Amino acid sequence: MTQLHVALAGSSGFLGTHLRQELERRGHGVTALVRREARGPQESSWDPTTGVIDPDVIGAADVVVNLAGSPLLGNPHSRRWARELEESRVSTTRLLAETVAAVATPPAFLAGNGISWYGDHGDADLTEEADTRGHALLTRVTRAWEAAARPAVAAGARVCVLRTAPVMDRRSPPLSQLRLLFRAGLGGRLGSGEQYMPMISLRDWVGAVAFLAEHSIAAGRFNLSTEHAPTNREFTQELAAQLHRPAIAAVPSVVLGTAAGPMAPELLGSVRAVPAALLEAGYRFADPDVTSVLASGLAGLDADSAPPS
Repeated sequence: MTQLHVALAGSSGFLGTHLRQELERRGHGVTALVRREARGPQESSWDPTTGVIDPDVIGAADVVVNLAGSPLLGNPHSRRWARELEESRVSTTRLLAETVAAVATPPAFLAGNGISWYGDHGDADLTEEADTRGHALLTRVTRAWEAAARPAVAAGARVCVLRTAPVMDRRSPPLSQLRLLFRAGLGGRLGSGEQYMPMISLRDWVGAVAFLAEHSIAAGRFNLSTEHAPTNREFTQELAAQLHRPAIAAVPSVVLGTAAGPMAPELLGSVRAVPAALLEAGYRFADPDVTSVLASGLAGLDADSAPPS
């Protein structure tokens, strides 16, 4: 396999750390874009808020990956939090897309995004060809986030939009929090429990992104979500079973609506995502359903434990 050079934004986060480790394990070189003074040749300073970036680093890369953005966890009733949530994603994506577009030979651009782009579609299967609906907070954010990548698309770069579902791993939210809640016997379904919950294991998320980086014909939008999305009821029952705890409680929709505010649609909306483009490109999931996703996540399995794709 050809060795790639990857410029990675967001390398210090949970997903970025694991992706960097996997890329290096596969023999690729990685330059981390950092918002401080660089500490060696494997780092490059940038500042998305002021537009500072080294175009030579982007021009020398085969692939640019953006995973940067403020944490999803925060006060859902805070306008400042919501504003930072969007601005941190849009500003980083726009700067990288414009820089990719400006260099002599544009590298591939893997642009982070979220599965919330679709909005509530009930029980309909959602491939990458489905539309976007509603005006929930994260749905609005993901629309602006994806639009920020357009300069790279217009320049003819190979662009992959990574519509990422919640990544289930015991070391990171949401599973780290749910694991504690269920182990305390406080787990239960949300609302009716009939809404579909897209998700993906860490090893499949890392494996899929590395796959897209390496496969030069892959381009477009990709659902990074397990093949068979469970309902919230199915997820609740499976997590309780794997933790050997009961889960008989239920949180009424009206309570969630009040407590979660603008984030309530993310808990009560239904997104039955199908990773059609990823499967068509040839990726094979290590964890295709909720049982295997949770088993992998609770065990903390990393990408090197997945079958080769």
